[in-house]
Amino acid sequence: MDYISTPILLAILGTVCFGAGMISSRLGLRDTDARTGAAISVPTATLLFVASAPFTVDADAFSLDAALIFAAVGLVYPAMVTLITFRSNELLGPTVTSAVSGTAPLFAILAAALLLGEQVPAQAAIAALGVAVGVALLSWRRESAAGSAQGHAIRGRALLWPVGGALLRGLAQTGAKAGLLIWANPFAASLIGYLVSSAAVFGAAHARSGGRRQASAAGKSWFIATGIINGSAMVLMYGALAQAPVSTVAPIIAAYPLVTVLGSALFLRDETLRPQMVCGAIITVAAIAWLALHRP
Repeated sequence: MDYISTPILLAILGTVCFGAGMISSRLGLRDTDARTGAAISVPTATLLFVASAPFTVDADAFSLDAALIFAAVGLVYPAMVTLITFRSNELLGPTVTSAVSGTAPLFAILAAALLLGEQVPAQAAIAALGVAVGVALLSWRRESAAGSAQGHAIRGRALLWPVGGALLRGLAQTGAKAGLLIWANPFAASLIGYLVSSAAVFGAAHARSGGRRQASAAGKSWFIATGIINGSAMVLMYGALAQAPVSTVAPIIAAYPLVTVLGSALFLRDETLRPQMVCGAIITVAAIAWLALHRP
C-alpha cells in the first residue's frame, strides 16, 4: 500500500488538472481556433518548464536514450494530441471529447504489454465493452427524421478525432514510461516533451493561413491558463508513471471526464448535459475504474 499510495495520489491530482484543462480550453475556443489556442497553451507550459529546469532537472543524471524517447513522445503528446483534442472540443464539446478520450488506457495497457512486458489485466475485455457502451450513449443524439442519417454520419466522422487522440495518448503514456525507466525525472520528461511540442504546434499554427481567427484577450488568457493546467497535469502523470505501472496510472488519468462533466454543468452555457450523456460518462468512467480496482 505504501508503494502505490503516492503514484495514485499524483494520478488523481493529474486527473483533476486534465479535466479542468478541458474546460478552460473550451472557454478559449469561443474566441479563437484550435491551432491558435494550441500555439498559446503549449508554449506557455514550455516556458514554465524552462524557467524551473535549474531547480527540477538534474543534469548529471542526463540520459541521451531517455531524452530521445521523451522528444519522440513530445512530438505526439501534447503536440498532436492537443491539436486533436481542441478540434474535437470544437466539433463535439468537452463532455463527449473527454469521455471518448477515456478509452486511452485500453490502448496504453495493450501497448505496455507488447512493448514493456507489463501484464494485461484479465478484466480489460469487460472494461472495453463498458467503455464502448458509454461512448455509444455519449455520441447518440436525437435527430429529425429528415436529417437523421446525415446527422449521424457527420457525428460518426467527428468521433474519429477523440478516438485518434485517445490512441495517441495511450501510446504516448507507454513511451513516456519507457523513458522514465531510464531517467526517472518527470520534470525532465515534461521539459523535453514540451520543447518538441512547442515547435510542432508553432509549425501547425503557421502551416496554413486560412481558417484561423485572431485570438482575443479573453481567448489568450484562457489558453495561457490551459497551458499552466495541462503542464501541471503532465508533471503529475509522469510522476505517477515513474513510480507505478502504466496499467495502474492510465485508468486513473482517464477518469477526468468526471471533472469535465461537473465543470461543463457549472461553467459552460453552450453544453447541454442530456441524461444519456451523463449516463454514458458514468458508465465509461466506471468501467475504467473497475479495471483499475480489479487488477490481478
